[in-house]
Amino acid sequence: MQKRYSLLGFALIPLLSHALGDSQLFDAREAYRKGDTATLATLASQADKGLLDAYPAYWLGLKTLESGDSNPARQFVNRYRSGYLVERTLNELLEDMGRRGQWDDLLKTAPVLADNARDAETVCFVSLATLQKQQSIKPDRSYLAGNLADGCNRLIDAQAARGMLDSAQTQARLRLLIAGNFTTTARRLATAANLEDSFFRPGSAEQQTQALITRGKSDLAGALAQLSGNSQLSAAQRGFAYGQLGLVAARRLDMPTALGAYAQADPAQLNDDQWEWWLRAALRQEDWARVEQITRVMPDTLAAKPAWQYWRARAMKAQGRMQEAMPVLVKTSFEHSYYGLLAKEELGVTLEAPPTRVVVDDATQKAVSNDPAIAQALALFELAERSNRSEWREEGRRVWRWALRERSDLQLLAAADIARQRGLYDMAILAAERTRESHDFSLRYLSPYRDTTRSYARQLDIDEAWVYGLIRQESRFLNVARSGVGASGLMQLMPATAKWVAGKLGMPGYQINDIDDNIRLGTWYLRHVLDTLHSQPVLATAAYNAGPGRARGWQAARPLEGAIYTESIPFNETRDYVQKVMANAVYYAGAFRQDNATLKARLGTIPPR
Repeated sequence: MQKRYSLLGFALIPLLSHALGDSQLFDAREAYRKGDTATLATLASQADKGLLDAYPAYWLGLKTLESGDSNPARQFVNRYRSGYLVERTLNELLEDMGRRGQWDDLLKTAPVLADNARDAETVCFVSLATLQKQQSIKPDRSYLAGNLADGCNRLIDAQAARGMLDSAQTQARLRLLIAGNFTTTARRLATAANLEDSFFRPGSAEQQTQALITRGKSDLAGALAQLSGNSQLSAAQRGFAYGQLGLVAARRLDMPTALGAYAQADPAQLNDDQWEWWLRAALRQEDWARVEQITRVMPDTLAAKPAWQYWRARAMKAQGRMQEAMPVLVKTSFEHSYYGLLAKEELGVTLEAPPTRVVVDDATQKAVSNDPAIAQALALFELAERSNRSEWREEGRRVWRWALRERSDLQLLAAADIARQRGLYDMAILAAERTRESHDFSLRYLSPYRDTTRSYARQLDIDEAWVYGLIRQESRFLNVARSGVGASGLMQLMPATAKWVAGKLGMPGYQINDIDDNIRLGTWYLRHVLDTLHSQPVLATAAYNAGPGRARGWQAARPLEGAIYTESIPFNETRDYVQKVMANAVYYAGAFRQDNATLKARLGTIPPR
C-alpha cells in the first residue's frame, strides 16, 4: 500500500475497498443521531470508494469531538484530505481547540485550512489565539453587532480586557447586549472590563437606561417623554436610548417620531440595523436632503451597499443635482439585481431582453461533470430522491454550494446546465447567478412547467412573468420544497390556504405538492390578493408572503412610490422577497418577449390606506 502524507501528524488507518449501500448510510446517520460511536466506527472502517462513504467517519469525528476526543476527527482529515466534509471537520476541530483554550495547537493546525474556508467563528478563534500569544490584531466594528458566535464574543471580551476597545466602545457593546437580552454574554464582558457594578447594580444609570428602552416597546411616547426629562443619565446613555427608541419607532413606520429620536441619538453607538432604519425613516418621509446626509455619514461598509448607493443618487437627483447622481447610478446599474434595474431606469436604460445564451466548451463541461464534489452532491440528490428523505437533499445543497466556490464563469454555467438536465432547477439557478461577467439568463431565469403556468395565468388574467418571478423566489421550481412554517410546493402554499382555495375551486382531491394542483391553487390565491389590494402587484406580493393584513398596515396615509413602500417594509424577509419577485418579473418579461414594463412601472404607486 502506498504511503500517504498525514496532514495533522496522525498515522493513517488502513483503507478497505467497499462502497456503502443506502441502508448502511441510513444506519450511520441514525447512529450519529443516537451517539452510537461503535456503529459509526464499524461502518467507517468498511468504507472507502463510494461517493458518500466518508459520512460515517465524518459523523464519528464530530460525535467524539463532543466528548473531548479529537483523534477520530484528525484521522478523518488525514484519511480523506480534501473536500467539503474535511473542511467542515477542520472548522469543528479549530473551534473545539478554541473552546478548550488549546492556543498552540490551534495556531499550529490553522494553516491547514485556507482563510476563505474558515467559518466566522473559526476566524474569531484564530484571532483570539493570536491575541493570547501576545500578537496584535486590529479591532473592527463587531462590538456593535450584538450577540455573536461564542468565539467572537470571547474575542471581543479579550480585546476589551486588554484595552483594545476604548471605554466608550466597551460600554456601547454592553448596552447593546443587555438591550437584546444577551445577559450571560454581557455579564462576561462586564467582568472582563471591570464594569459589573456600573451595568448590573440595581438603580444604576445604566439600569435606568435599559428600563427606558424596555418601556419603549409598549409605551413609546411615555418612554421618550421620560427620557427627555431624565437629567441623571450621561450623554452616552441618552444617546444610546434615543437610538434604540428611534429604531422601535421606525419599525412601526412612525417616521416623524423615529426621525426626532434619531436626531438625538449617538451615531457612534448605532449598529447597522439602526443606521439603515434611520435612512428608511427619512426616505419614507421623502426628506431627500436628510436621506443624502445619512448616506454620507453612515459607516462606509453600509454606504457602499447598492441599496444606499441608489437612494443616495435618487436624493441628489431630487435636489436637482443629476450630474452628481449619474456616476453613482452608472456604478449601481452594473448590478443584475433590483437596485441595478432601478439605477438603469433612472439613467433612461431599460432591459430589452436578457443576454443570449453562453456556450460552454466541451472540455469545461466534461471537467465539471467529473469533478468529485459535483459528483458527490449529485449522489446526495439521487439518494434523497430514491429514499424520499429530505435531509439528504439538504446535505446535497450544502455540498453543491461548496462545489461552486472559486469557479470560473464557464465552470459555473457548466454546473448549472448539469443541474438543469437532472431537474435540479434550484441548484441550476444557484450556480448560474454566481457568474461575474459571462451571464446566461436562460439558466439564471429558468421557466419549467410553462404550459401549466401560462394556462392558469391566462385563465386568471394575471401576468405570467410575475407568476414566474414569484415561483422562482418561493421554491426555485422545486416541487417538493417545504418551508420551516409548513408551506409546500412550487408556490409555497400553507395547508390552510390551500384548503381554503381548493374549497373555492371545488377541488376536493388536490395534492399540495402536485405541480398542476399547486400552480392552480397558487395562481388563484395570487389573483385573489391582487383583487383585494387595489390591483397593486407590490401589495399583492407582500400579502402573498406576509398576509394581506400586514400589507395593508404598511400603507401610508398618503400615496407612496412603490419603491419607497417596498424599502420600508418592516419585515426583512418580506422586503427582500418583494424586491426579488418584482425584479424577477422584469427579467422573465424580457425572456418571454413581453412588452416589457419597467421595474418602476411594475412597482407603481401604493395608494393610501
